[in-house]
Amino acid sequence: MTYQALARKWRPQGFNEIVGQESVVKSLMNALKSDRLHHAYLFTGTRGVGKTTIARVLAKALNCEDIQAANPCGQCSVCRDIDDDKYIDFLEIDAASRTKVEDTRDLIDNIQYAPSRGRYKVYLIDEVHMLSGHSFNALLKTLEEPPDHVKFLLATTDPQKIPVTVLSRCLQFSLKHLTVNQLTDQMKTILQKETIAYDAAALALIAHVAAGSMRDGLSLLDQAIVFGEGQVSVAHVQSMLGTVGSQAVGELLLTVAANDPARALQKVAEMADFSSDFDSVCASVIRILHRTALAQVVPETLVLAESREVVENLVAAFTPEEVQLYYQIALTGRKDLQLAVDLRSGFEMLLLRMLAFRPIGSVSTGAEQNSGVAPVSVKTIVKQQASKSVEETAKSSGTDDWLVMVGAMNLGGMARELANNCILASLTDDQCRLMLDERFKELHGKKTEQSLLKALQGYLGRSVKLVIQTQSLAHTTTPAVLINEQIKSRQQSAEQAIDDDKAVRALKDRFSAHVIPGTIEPVKSSEEKQ
Repeated sequence: MTYQALARKWRPQGFNEIVGQESVVKSLMNALKSDRLHHAYLFTGTRGVGKTTIARVLAKALNCEDIQAANPCGQCSVCRDIDDDKYIDFLEIDAASRTKVEDTRDLIDNIQYAPSRGRYKVYLIDEVHMLSGHSFNALLKTLEEPPDHVKFLLATTDPQKIPVTVLSRCLQFSLKHLTVNQLTDQMKTILQKETIAYDAAALALIAHVAAGSMRDGLSLLDQAIVFGEGQVSVAHVQSMLGTVGSQAVGELLLTVAANDPARALQKVAEMADFSSDFDSVCASVIRILHRTALAQVVPETLVLAESREVVENLVAAFTPEEVQLYYQIALTGRKDLQLAVDLRSGFEMLLLRMLAFRPIGSVSTGAEQNSGVAPVSVKTIVKQQASKSVEETAKSSGTDDWLVMVGAMNLGGMARELANNCILASLTDDQCRLMLDERFKELHGKKTEQSLLKALQGYLGRSVKLVIQTQSLAHTTTPAVLINEQIKSRQQSAEQAIDDDKAVRALKDRFSAHVIPGTIEPVKSSEEKQ
């Protein structure tokens, strides 16, 4: 048998099979049930979202011999003939190839005749915006006063090119882009019916590249099946599309967080070895930064995020300000990639731009080690205050002691953010009670609390119950506030040292020089460099 492409083989045959256009489908089915049928329908939307598919299903429903709850049966002679393009009262016209006014007049001349079999003669005009101005004028009179037995179904990707006089005589439906989840779920369903092995992550990659088009997604899926010799794996899809995985993109962004240009360029070289499409890599960077920004503002989104571990690492590595800056650089830089000598060099310049414009002086309790200001080492603070025994720390309460405990627990990501914005209210043999600053209540999530509890029990060496209560701590010194104060103090000391430097003062006096704001950083200690 001749192979049939997935997009054709699994084309929806009824309203119940259409994906992602629920509002349009509901409106059409309600119109069929109540027999309130318009004489002309216009379906708009980008390619591959289902315009002609919905139109063909509606054509079947209008003439189906055994319609079931406004859904065509798919089994009667009318439904089968429309599927096979044999139904004489259903005419599908490609306006792109029949733009002349003579073609439209021939069509109009045949409209006056009653249908030979069904209730309606149905005319589906695809890419209707391609008709000439004279063709639209010829069609307009029929749209104004159509025969009762005629229905027009128009489809277009560019409704702005259709005269307003025609638009005003049509019932318009705008079809939406399909989401990544909708595309992925549909591909899973098809592959399960086709008994083809697949990786869910590979389907997500295809769905992203398909950009909301079901037809494009299924065409890429066809290609992936052939490329992977009967299976759809992440490695095969990445190689086919020239993309890289979220793990590699996350590692690349971490080199930016570490201010390591040599390692960043090495990562780019590794990507180039796999013939990566750097436009797609840039798109992946934008997607990952978007998810990171969402997770920083609304931590609950981290539970639903793709590449969760990657996003969690970036949340801990970047301040929200840095994420916003890098997102904008990537978004703007992607437009400039085509202007570069080649995509790789354009992408390398994009990364170097991120490193060059890294915010100086930005501070976040979750990413002190990546800010322009040298961070206060938690290890140093712990050592400075470690004169107290673990037993004394466990029995006491206060900001300093809680800071020691947080540092010793080696927390990371959202759990560290949560702990740094709490104070230790009480600690007994079986319970630890923390007070969370209400300004950071969004940090308190079930998974984050579990991570903190696990680290706390490991530190104490016993099982305890963790209770976190929220209240205003605006005038209370949390570990986050203490760390920021120490960072600011060191920064001020560094700036004062520059001002007091004799050589600097001489340059100011002789050449009217001045120190560029934000360019002074405290010198890191040997411990902090480790």
